Formats: sequence, structure tokens, C-alpha cells
Amino acid sequence: MTRYARLVTELLAPWIWVFGLPFVVAAQATRDVGETLLWGAVVGVTGSLIPMAVVLRGVKQGKYDSHHVTIREHRLIPFLVTIVSVGSGWLILGLGGAPPQMLALSVSLFVSLLVMLGITFGLSWKVSMHSGVTAGAMVVLAVTFGPWLALAVGILVALVAWSRVALGDHTTGQVIGGVLVGAGVGGMLFWALS
Repeated sequence: MTRYARLVTELLAPWIWVFGLPFVVAAQATRDVGETLLWGAVVGVTGSLIPMAVVLRGVKQGKYDSHHVTIREHRLIPFLVTIVSVGSGWLILGLGGAPPQMLALSVSLFVSLLVMLGITFGLSWKVSMHSGVTAGAMVVLAVTFGPWLALAVGILVALVAWSRVALGDHTTGQVIGGVLVGAGVGGMLFWALS
């Protein structure tokens, strides 16, 4: 059981969603390969690859327990780096004339991170980034491609939530909190802005 939970946690990790989702949204928004690659890369690199590089460096230096940064107190620097990086991406999108859906995606990531930062350090509660990002992606995909997709991705949200609890990295309340923030803040903000 633990082996399957670990597999789900790794395959559906936040950095994978945040890297891949922008290309899917960009493809639908632009219907042009060059623009899809450009705008998808801006959001994917600033929202996922840069923050993940900082986390992996921290793991290598012994600052973090793993690339999931499971200790709540260790999450401040990765959160701040991600916020600065996503904010930079948002600026590039705005100045570059990106499609509104890409700006909406970047802004929704940025605001979701701020809310999760506030919960994690303001309330001293380790909300699940895994379930939050997956739930946010579910709403983004449903808005972009239609509500039928929400059912398919909803199954992935449930799997991710199960995996985080099964591994002992989060409580049931923490994964539910992540789902509410991801879908309610990130997903709904994307819907409102696009």
C-alpha cells in the first residue's frame, strides 16, 4: 500500500502539475505551437522548475528532508522563492502580451501560494500542497475543456489526497484544506479571470 501511495505522490506531485498544466492551457488558448511552447514555458519554468531547483539544492545541502519539504517550518524559503518566481513570470506574461488565460493561470498560482503561505505560517498548519495543486488543476482543466473533465481529474484529486494521508505526510483535514484552497482560490480565480 505504501509503495502505491509513494508512486501516486511522485507522479502527481505539484511540480509536475505546475510544469505541465501551462502547456495544456496555452495550447487551448493559442492554438499555435510556437506560442504554446513560449507561454507554457514561461509559466512552467517560473512556477515549477525554478522553485524545484531551489528545493533540490536545499535537499542536497541538507536543509530539507526531501523534495516534498514535509516539515512545515522548512517551507518558508521554498514558498517565498516560488512567489517571487511566479510573480516574475506574471510580469513577463503581462509585458509580453500573453493570452488572458495564461495571465489568469499565473495569477491564480500566485494568489493560491499567498493563501497557502498564510495558512502554513499564519495558522501554523501544514496544508497539503499536493492536494491543493491537483484540485486547482482540476478546476482549471474543467474551465478550459468543459466540466466532464472535472470527473476524471477528480479521481486524481482523491488519489493524491489518499496518498498523502497513507504516507503520513498529512492528516485528512490538511488534504481537505488543500483541496478547498486549490479549487476554491486557485481554480475559481482562474475561472473568474479567464
